[in-house]
Amino acid sequence: MIEFIKGQIDELDPTYAVIETQGGVGYMLNITLNAYTQLQGLRQAKLYVHESIREDAYVLFGFIDRRERELFLHLVSVSGVGPSTARMILSSLTPADLESAITGGNVRVLKAVKGIGAKTAERIIVDLKDKIKPGADTLSLHTPAQTEVFEEALAALVMLGFTKAQSEKALSKLFAEQPGLAVEQAIKQALKLM
Repeated sequence: MIEFIKGQIDELDPTYAVIETQGGVGYMLNITLNAYTQLQGLRQAKLYVHESIREDAYVLFGFIDRRERELFLHLVSVSGVGPSTARMILSSLTPADLESAITGGNVRVLKAVKGIGAKTAERIIVDLKDKIKPGADTLSLHTPAQTEVFEEALAALVMLGFTKAQSEKALSKLFAEQPGLAVEQAIKQALKLM
């Protein structure tokens, strides 16, 4: 799995960035408007990556920091919120504003985002209210050990034939409820949820 991509900004658009690495390979990453704003005028960038692997596409999403990426992962774990919708939310709201809206139960702020209705806004708040702590650098996974366990369990589930999105959703739910899970426990419990 790709943790981050660092290199020269070869192309920058409000929806994507092409980062050329030292090996001469250019990676196209879908980005948020917040990331676009922070990347303007820079020659070099380091973007944290989320890989979305589907039957018909292999898409990379790039984030300015881990906090933005974790918010994205939380959003896609909500039923009815896909990567495009999550990116739209993170383009419309800063991470701090989004966290504040979720923890404060502010449906109006989320409904103001294009494509988000009242039901989806309420579902986001209900599903994520207990997982998000405003201003925290990391949201659901607090230690490197927990992140490592999450990644190992995710890799195992994908190798077993489950989609990455489905596996991440199940594991995010488990780790939010039981942060100290071991890899084997996480895999077994995730299998019951899928």
